[in-house]
Amino acid sequence: MTIRPPLSQAFDNWLGWLRHEKKASPHTIEAYERDVRDFLEFISGYIGGIVELEDLENLRLADFRAYLAQRRQGGLTASSLRRVLSSIRSFYKRQERDGYLHNPYLKTLRSPRSGARLPRPLNAADTRELLQKATTATEPLWVRHRDTAVLTLLYGCGLRIGEALSLNFDDRPVSHTLTLIGKGNKERMVPVLPVVIEAVEAYVCECPFPLDSKSPLFIGRQGRRLNARAIQLKMQNLRRNMNLPETATPHALRHSFATHLLAGGSDLRSIQELLGHASLSSTQRYTDLDVEKLLEVYDSSHPKS
Repeated sequence: MTIRPPLSQAFDNWLGWLRHEKKASPHTIEAYERDVRDFLEFISGYIGGIVELEDLENLRLADFRAYLAQRRQGGLTASSLRRVLSSIRSFYKRQERDGYLHNPYLKTLRSPRSGARLPRPLNAADTRELLQKATTATEPLWVRHRDTAVLTLLYGCGLRIGEALSLNFDDRPVSHTLTLIGKGNKERMVPVLPVVIEAVEAYVCECPFPLDSKSPLFIGRQGRRLNARAIQLKMQNLRRNMNLPETATPHALRHSFATHLLAGGSDLRSIQELLGHASLSSTQRYTDLDVEKLLEVYDSSHPKS
């Protein structure tokens, strides 16, 4: 075993590894960092002292389970618990690779299971109304155009919110296609509707901050790259005004993109490419959604139901 560095140094090295070698997205890095910090805080209270790498090596299966149980009691869903466990494993994996610790128990810990949840898209009418209300909200004109442009990108191109907000000015859609780097550092090309280009250009014309080739496309009120939280809050206000369910999130617009394409006759392989799914099984959830809606109609209208 090599000489162990302080935990803080090992932690920073891990974050650098995620950022520069693994090319993880800023959203992933933020979530992983938050998860591991919370885990280390729990372990500090668990052992009653300052945590070092040696303490992490000596943890047993019951210790990891105790942490996950505490997070579950705090209201975390099974899917969130799986991400937490993935964060911790990533940190341990880097430390083991550097020869700082070895803990066989973490590898035997099973991920929490849950039933696969179907996407919850908006219907076409609600989507159109939501985009219209975003344009006519009460914020300053440039903010309204900015938020409308982001939401139109999510729905019109099926982007993840992190993909939309990571675009720089030179990456903005100006033609009928848009090339971007998505999850897993995968490049994909998506078609761009004229309404998407118009929404982005309307925002660019009103943006009070200078935009050059390397600047972020979408700017927050402080002049820095727009944070996803601003768009999440915008959707929260819109869904309250429209009496939409809590599932009406920015990501629901990506679900709506896929669902409406499927309903319009697009094949699953094409939708898989447009969404940037690594596996077709992820895209097949939208077929399950169509079946679910069909059964709902059957149950409500068939005379023998």
